[in-house]
Amino acid sequence: MTGHAIRLATRGSRQALAQATTIAEAIEAATAVPVELVLIETTGDRRLDVPLHTIGGQGVFVKEVQRAVLDGSADIAVHSAKDLPSTPADGLTIGAFSARRDPSDALVGARLDQLERDATVASGSVRRRAQLARVRPDLNFVELRGNIDSRLSKIPAGGAIVMAVAALQILELTDRIAESLPIDDFVPAVGQGCVAVECRVDDERTAALVARVDHAATRHSVEVERAFLAELGSGCSLPVGAHVSAGVLHTFLADPTAGRTVGHQVALDGSDGDRAVAAAAARSAAAELG
Repeated sequence: MTGHAIRLATRGSRQALAQATTIAEAIEAATAVPVELVLIETTGDRRLDVPLHTIGGQGVFVKEVQRAVLDGSADIAVHSAKDLPSTPADGLTIGAFSARRDPSDALVGARLDQLERDATVASGSVRRRAQLARVRPDLNFVELRGNIDSRLSKIPAGGAIVMAVAALQILELTDRIAESLPIDDFVPAVGQGCVAVECRVDDERTAALVARVDHAATRHSVEVERAFLAELGSGCSLPVGAHVSAGVLHTFLADPTAGRTVGHQVALDGSDGDRAVAAAAARSAAAELG
């Protein structure tokens, strides 16, 4: 290792390593500065026996990776942007967002119209289950945890699992997709399909290097989505989705206990005020959900 190498903290899953390697190669190409990977095991990786929402939901895959940067063991942290809480971690800033891959969710195993009544659909996401239940309340939903390969091995007989298309893209597994779900009806998680790079707020050298790989259009879209989530509050445990596409903010909020869902599409104008529009949309959705 040279004294000027950038140390990149990442989870060790195949998907996380593929994402981290892509970012490392982009930084090296843009800056000629070498990047080395620092592998971190997170709570989400260890606790495969319980649903994500019961062990903290958003954040369980990022906290230990962030800590490596904060304690000086690494210079940057790379995450799936959808795993990041809407409130920035103290001492860290998002220095770059990668260009977004396909943000959609997909069914693997069978198409929605092929699933018979009471067919089993497996997903660890309360948002995905709530959205599917809205259009197919006759389906049977079960938990699903594990890495990509593990989940692909757990497709229920006669049923399906739900995956992010972007995760399958980066691992060159898109041939497993039975159906990509339309964003209008199945709003993705905030930041889905994008990779976020964090660095310390006081590390100006690293921030300047990381900024070379920031994708401005993706940053704008994801920051608007994150503004929607932030307005709902970090303590919001309800299924939520938000996605910006073609100048429109698509939103989703549900209360599965009450069997109620709210979805809106809000026009944006591409300005700094879009975050305020997203915050207003969040307040409106929360009020409508009651």
